[in-house]
Amino acid sequence: MKVVERYIMRRTFVVFMAALVWTLAIVWTTQVLAKIDLVTDSGQSALTFFEVAALILPSIIPIVVPFALVVAVAQTLSVMNSDSELVVVNAAGASRWTIVRPIMLLALAAAVFSFAVDNGIDPYARQKNRALVASSRADLLSLIIQEGTFRKIEDGLFLQVGERLPDNRLGGIFVADSREEGVNLVYYAKTGSIIERGGEKVLMMNDGVIHRKTLTGDLSVIRFTSYAFDMSAFMAAASEVTLLPKDQTTQYLLNPNPNDKNYQQIPNEYRAEVNQRFSEWTYSMVFALIALAVAGDARSHREARVNPLITAIAISLFVRWLGFFAASKADEIPQYAYMVYGVPIVASAVAIWFIVSNRTMELPVAWADWMTNFATRIGDSWNAFKLRFSRRGTSGQGVS
Repeated sequence: MKVVERYIMRRTFVVFMAALVWTLAIVWTTQVLAKIDLVTDSGQSALTFFEVAALILPSIIPIVVPFALVVAVAQTLSVMNSDSELVVVNAAGASRWTIVRPIMLLALAAAVFSFAVDNGIDPYARQKNRALVASSRADLLSLIIQEGTFRKIEDGLFLQVGERLPDNRLGGIFVADSREEGVNLVYYAKTGSIIERGGEKVLMMNDGVIHRKTLTGDLSVIRFTSYAFDMSAFMAAASEVTLLPKDQTTQYLLNPNPNDKNYQQIPNEYRAEVNQRFSEWTYSMVFALIALAVAGDARSHREARVNPLITAIAISLFVRWLGFFAASKADEIPQYAYMVYGVPIVASAVAIWFIVSNRTMELPVAWADWMTNFATRIGDSWNAFKLRFSRRGTSGQGVS
C-alpha cells in the first residue's frame, strides 16, 4: 500500500471510530431508556439493568456502522479537498483508485465486522436478554416486597403490600383479580407470607375477606382465616422464554425445527430474517461507494452547491430506508426478498458508475438551491434575532 493510501486510511479510520462511538452512544441511550421499566416495575438491581443494556449493543452495531462509515469517508475527503490535498494527489499523477482502494479496504473490514456481529453475536445476546427479562419478571418476591405500591403481575392481576413485617411476613395485602371474564375478585388480608407448597410458591393470606362481583351486579363477601393464592401459573408463564425469528441463530433460521410453533405460524418471517442478515452487512461497502462518488474527486469550492457530507448522508438515508422498507414487506410478501438484495446492488452499481466515469454524485440542482436558500434564511433570521436581542440589552442598560 502506498504512503498516500495509508494516510487516507488512517485519517478515515480515526474519524470513523469517533463517529461510531458517538453514534452508538446516542442510539444505545435511546434504546436503554426503553428498558428502564425493568428496574422501576420489577424491582431489579442496577447490575441486571446494565447487563440488559449491554446486551442491546450487538443489535444496533450493524445499523450504526454503515452510517459512521459514510460520515467518516465524506468528512475526510471533504476536508482533504478543502485543504487542496486531493488536488495535489491528482497533480502527482495518481489515479482515482489511489483514493478508492484504502476506503474500500476499510469498508470491507467494517462489512465483515457487521456480518460477524449480526450473524454470530447478536442472536446469542438477544436470547440472553430475553432470558434475563423473563427471569426478572418471574421473580415474585422482587415484585411484592415494594411497600405501598401497586404492582401489575399480569393482565388483570394487581397486587399491593402495605408493609414488610419480621420473619418475612407481609402486612396489608391487597389483590385485584379480573382475569376471569365477567368476574372481578378483590382480596384483602391483614397478614401473609410467601411459602412453598409441593415445589410451587404460594401467597398465603391470613385473616381477610374476598369480594366477588359479577357483571350482573351480584356481590358476595367471603371471610377467611387463611387463603392460599396460587401464583405458580403466572411464574411459569413469565419465566418461559419465547424466541422470535430475530432471536434465533442463523444456523437455526437456515434449518428451522418443523415442530416449532412460531415457525409453523410465521414461516415467511424466518426467511425474511435470513435475507436481511445476508444483505445488511453489505451497506458498509454501499455507503462507502456513495461517499466516494459524492466527495472522491477534487473540485473547486465554487462548484460545490451542498456540503458533500450532507449529500452523502441524504442519499445513504434514502437507500437505507428502501432496504428497511423491503425487509418489512418481505415478512408478508416473499417477492420483496428480491428487493432486499436489489437495493444494495443497484445503489452500488450507480455509485460505481459515477466513480468510473469521473462524475460527481450530487443532489438535484433544485434540491440543492432549496437547501442553500433554506440555510441562508435560517442564518439571516438567527443573525437578526441576535442583533435585536443585543439592542434590547443595550437599551435596557441605558435606561437604568
